[in-house]
Amino acid sequence: MENTPLLEGLHVVDLASFIAGPAAAAVLGDFGADVVKVEPPHTGDSYRALSRIPPNPRVDGVNYPWQLDNRNKRSIELNLKSSDARSVLERLVRWADVLVTNFPPRTRAKLGLDYDDVASLNPRLIYADVTGFGEQGPDAHLPGFDVTAYWARSGLMDFTRQRDAAPAMSAFGSGDHPTAITLFAGIMTALYRREKTGQGARVSASLIAEGAWAAGMWLQAALLGGKPPRPVDRSDPPNALANVYRTADDRWILLAFANEDKQVPVFLEAIGHPEAAEDPRFHDTAGRRAHAADIVTLLDKRFATRPLAEWREVLDAAGLTYGVVQTLEECARDPQLAANQVVVPIEDGSSKPHLTLNSPVHLDQEQKVPPHPAPDLGEHTEEVLTELGFSADDVEALRTGGAIPR
Repeated sequence: MENTPLLEGLHVVDLASFIAGPAAAAVLGDFGADVVKVEPPHTGDSYRALSRIPPNPRVDGVNYPWQLDNRNKRSIELNLKSSDARSVLERLVRWADVLVTNFPPRTRAKLGLDYDDVASLNPRLIYADVTGFGEQGPDAHLPGFDVTAYWARSGLMDFTRQRDAAPAMSAFGSGDHPTAITLFAGIMTALYRREKTGQGARVSASLIAEGAWAAGMWLQAALLGGKPPRPVDRSDPPNALANVYRTADDRWILLAFANEDKQVPVFLEAIGHPEAAEDPRFHDTAGRRAHAADIVTLLDKRFATRPLAEWREVLDAAGLTYGVVQTLEECARDPQLAANQVVVPIEDGSSKPHLTLNSPVHLDQEQKVPPHPAPDLGEHTEEVLTELGFSADDVEALRTGGAIPR
């Protein structure tokens, strides 16, 4: 007999849009929570339209960004600007254990969706709010996306660029998804607090805080008055043994030696230069740092003599730490992802199920809910309204008043 999902019976209202907030709600759904996504009529969450923007077409009929962050949810259409929608919203709040929002502070206030507005309706409510730039300060009101608040504002965009090169754009959503996990962690912490106190709580996360945390090792140096490293020049890096090298077949290998004094002689033996171990430039940490450019020149020439597959055999045989710079297509086929259930099938009833990414939180003693197709816009509007106690006449009145579409 299968175990009951850990969060079965937990009610979640997802009022958020795009990625960070909805993705946190999706993780709750992965563990069995009943998630109702509230969307504007006719258009829905703007994230639905992302797959129509080149070069991001639907793949095999699947709106893949929407599927990733909105699986296992029910969708209702509700015009929050309509006065008639208030009765629906209030019943949702009373029904909910968790409410997720990412409305800017001014919009929340205008819609009557601040924490104080809804906590009075449900003192046990966990109110989870994600913003671009936090709740306080001169920029709290600004819209924030992961590329602006997480990637650019945090210093990550500058730090990761090559010297004298333009800053690189991040992968879309790369700041949103870790922020979603932070919000999920906050929600679970607040639920634990509710178990101890009986009271709800407000949970917050922001893209700028997540970016600062990601840049934390170097940002901490700056906070203490230290001088953080500047953008790296690959040909003259701070450490030539924490650097990337091009192989004969135009691939890249990243070296990452944690114990250089032990690993460098092994490495030099493996690549066919054992004599370099006695060279003062390689002999100790100070020499390796002072002569990083010379070492890069030597290693560039050496790695260019053989293809990636051969270098992998050499480095693996020597037990050395390295990384292959994979393409996204290669990562999608990486056997480690399947072996560790990082990719899982969508239970859509097809003979050849599509795959999706699992959320990264796992408990060995708990089974997640298999991912099902993300909902169509408003697919569950009448179903949810009925569960909330609205009669057929009530639903018709909501249509007439413009709270829900016809």
